[in-house]
Amino acid sequence: MPAPLLSIETAGDLPARADCVVIGGGVVGVSAAYWLARAGQSVVLLEKGRIGAEQSSRNWGWCRQQNRDARELPLSTRSLDLWEQMAADLGPGIGFRRCGLLYLTDDPAELEGWAAWGRFAQGEGIDTRMLSGPEAAERGRATGKSWLGGVWSPTDGIADPASAAPLIAQGIVKHGGHVIQSCAARGLELEAGRVAGVVTERGTIRTGTVVMAGGAWAGSFLHQLGIGFPQASVRSSILSVMPGAEGLPDALHTAAVSATRRGDGGYTLAISGRANVDPTPRMIAGARHFLPMFAKRWRALRPGGLQGWAAGFETRARWSLDRETPMERVRILDPHPSKALVRETLARARRLLPALRDIPVQASWAGFIDSTPDGVPVIDADCGLPGLVLAAGLSGHGFGIGPGVGHLVADMILGRTPITEIAQYRLDRFKGSQWGKVAKF
Repeated sequence: MPAPLLSIETAGDLPARADCVVIGGGVVGVSAAYWLARAGQSVVLLEKGRIGAEQSSRNWGWCRQQNRDARELPLSTRSLDLWEQMAADLGPGIGFRRCGLLYLTDDPAELEGWAAWGRFAQGEGIDTRMLSGPEAAERGRATGKSWLGGVWSPTDGIADPASAAPLIAQGIVKHGGHVIQSCAARGLELEAGRVAGVVTERGTIRTGTVVMAGGAWAGSFLHQLGIGFPQASVRSSILSVMPGAEGLPDALHTAAVSATRRGDGGYTLAISGRANVDPTPRMIAGARHFLPMFAKRWRALRPGGLQGWAAGFETRARWSLDRETPMERVRILDPHPSKALVRETLARARRLLPALRDIPVQASWAGFIDSTPDGVPVIDADCGLPGLVLAAGLSGHGFGIGPGVGHLVADMILGRTPITEIAQYRLDRFKGSQWGKVAKF
């Protein structure tokens, strides 16, 4: 059974013109369109399948500053404020709460790594608190065991992956924008060397500005335009259990397993960093870009199969704009989870958290997490084609910063002062080596 997801109804008519067209209905795409609509722009959001149906509904739901790479920390701080603004506008259904995040460990090296990050973050005004052994045991009493120590980040929180993107999409409509599902964008029309329209399977929308927020599909789409975007994906497998467990933290991370309370009262369970590598044409062709990433994280990766290749989202083939494209053949990336990893995750969770021992499994699923060579997203309005803005490569931690990424995109398009620095998100950084630049967290 796939990840739970709120289903929404959207318009079917294709507008002839728009100030901006956003391609991709994940949390980044809906956030960008939402902030543009709130600013009075005529915006159309195109989603080839269902809003939020890919990685935006398949993640943990964490909205954190804790342990963020320094290049993302300011954006994550602003995103927490933006989550609150969205919740005030759209209602509590998106599930955002500053419930705090709890990290526990028995590893001295891990504890020192968290402490080192904390010393940096406190200089940036972040509320992060190291926990002694007794303090960790008290906050982690649901585990029934002692701990060497931990971290408590009280101003961080969670949102509900099952409902956040769909409800933000409804917010786009509320503010005068258009949202169209089951409509793939096949490519772009150009005039005088800049964007002039978006060609979809239903017709063409005339526009001078396009946001590519297609997640794992972004690299192949840009390849059609002659724009190189080094991007690779791994397949992550997680599960959820039914409501009924009492006394658990809302959001808990340990090396063994992590648990997050869902909007329905159940819990999402996952092993941090564990994933399968499914080879794809783009991954093989761009392998040199990812050697620093692989060298740093290979211990957490396992060989995969041919699911990624068969899905076609990382193809290097060219397609025609007047024929069916890979996005129409595979409306939603819904890979099979690793049964072995799901079993291991559940067993670890039930050993760590006794309250889960009799709680039945609700669902298990997998998702393709797209990554950049340094693990930091690309958010760039100068990526080789005037009128095109790229916002992709969120690298497995984009749900929490989605509202901020969307706002930054809107800032770029509207010529406003950006909410954070943007130099670290430029696409052209990949012209150089990424050795020593891979995100630590």
